[in-house]
Amino acid sequence: MNKQIMMKTSFLFAAVASVLLGCTGTQPNNQEATETPVSPELSLSWKTDTTFTGSESTLYDPAADVIYASNGNTKAGEKDNDGFISVINTDGTVRNLKWVEGNLHAPKGMALLNGKLYVTDIDEIKIIDVASASIEKSVPVDSAVFLNDLATDGQQLYFSDTRAGKIYRMAADGSYTAISSTSPNVNGLECYEGHLYALDGEGLKKFSNDGQYTQETINTEVTGGDGLVILNDSTFVASRWHGEIFFIRGNETTVLLDTQAEKSNTADIGFVPDKNLVIVPTFLKNEVAAYELKY
Repeated sequence: MNKQIMMKTSFLFAAVASVLLGCTGTQPNNQEATETPVSPELSLSWKTDTTFTGSESTLYDPAADVIYASNGNTKAGEKDNDGFISVINTDGTVRNLKWVEGNLHAPKGMALLNGKLYVTDIDEIKIIDVASASIEKSVPVDSAVFLNDLATDGQQLYFSDTRAGKIYRMAADGSYTAISSTSPNVNGLECYEGHLYALDGEGLKKFSNDGQYTQETINTEVTGGDGLVILNDSTFVASRWHGEIFFIRGNETTVLLDTQAEKSNTADIGFVPDKNLVIVPTFLKNEVAAYELKY
């Protein structure tokens, strides 16, 4: 066999071997290993002193790099004028315990839109001007029973009435309309990529963004949820008021935190993305705690 034929034969064998190796999927240089998701966990980062009163909801403000906390919920349905909004630094130090007070009774859910902080307060929405730290408008909600959480998609707002089982849509000027009356015990709301999500007595629901607000139940394990954080369209952190925080990833639900034995509530949680901090208002414990999330 001459040299040229030997070279062609060697090349042919190499080509066949390469094809076979590719078919068996055993290529050591090109195969990408599938990464196993990290088991989610929470670790305590900081906890404030017990200087709050019925701390119910927390909200991170990325523009100011601070956390708002709503307080005054020891009598969550009474108009007793003891409500206030606090400002907390992301390291857990309290910047201003009573940043806004007066004409607040039992403030709960909060959302930021165009320099305004919108807050539910039993049967009204209070609109706070952030720059001046003052309530510039109160919007009474007809037939409201127990207004709870608030969320925004960046253009409009949504708020829940837990005891009426309703969800409302609100424009920035305060005009509103009911979009759902079939959400029993609805509480936590959040928006992500144009969709509204809600926690109610039946689980975690996603609403269509076509203006019809058709409901799709995507998790039935976390019923009666309070606070909701959306990490992506299939990954969520949800709290239940009596002392549980859950991690939902696809079809898997994991208990991240259980403080029921300590009688420490886990109300309407917030989230600081840059630090992966889940901010937990402890309600009757009168604290706010932060836990680092690893997932």
